[in-house]
Amino acid sequence: MSETFKVKFQTTKGDFAIEVDPAWAPLGAARFKELVEQGFFDGAKFFRVLPGFVVQFGLPADPNAAPDVPNIQDDPVTQSNVKGAITFATAGPGTRTSQVFINLADNKRLDSMGFSPFGKVVEGMDVVESLYAGYGEGAPHGNGPDQSRIRRFGNSYLDGSFPKLDAITRAS
Repeated sequence: MSETFKVKFQTTKGDFAIEVDPAWAPLGAARFKELVEQGFFDGAKFFRVLPGFVVQFGLPADPNAAPDVPNIQDDPVTQSNVKGAITFATAGPGTRTSQVFINLADNKRLDSMGFSPFGKVVEGMDVVESLYAGYGEGAPHGNGPDQSRIRRFGNSYLDGSFPKLDAITRAS
């Protein structure tokens, strides 16, 4: 099994670091590493920030310049979605691509739904908790950003309609 590795996120609110453990979720860990190495997260916004639940990101700043990201299969859930754990978002079985979320609370109910953590925040959880949360849940359930529009227009849509969102400057 591969060694753990750390990813540093420089953001508009400060820095945080995630330690990834491939033993927890090997496919998710490998995809996350690949996305970081491609610079996929650089410039991306934290488009879904729900205090007491999750911070979600992983849609590209410029969809026209982003590489195609195919689905990956699910990893078995070996760790719990506790505060600070990072997990791939899904739209059902076998649909993980590039979107991830950091748990802002113990969300153990997500374990039985197949959400498999692959790492955890080890530095700067206060930064993660301070990301702009004023827009709430995304459309159509709330007034926050519409993910289909983010996928289509990226930051040009977000900057115009949701200017207070925080962003990743660089992930390395």
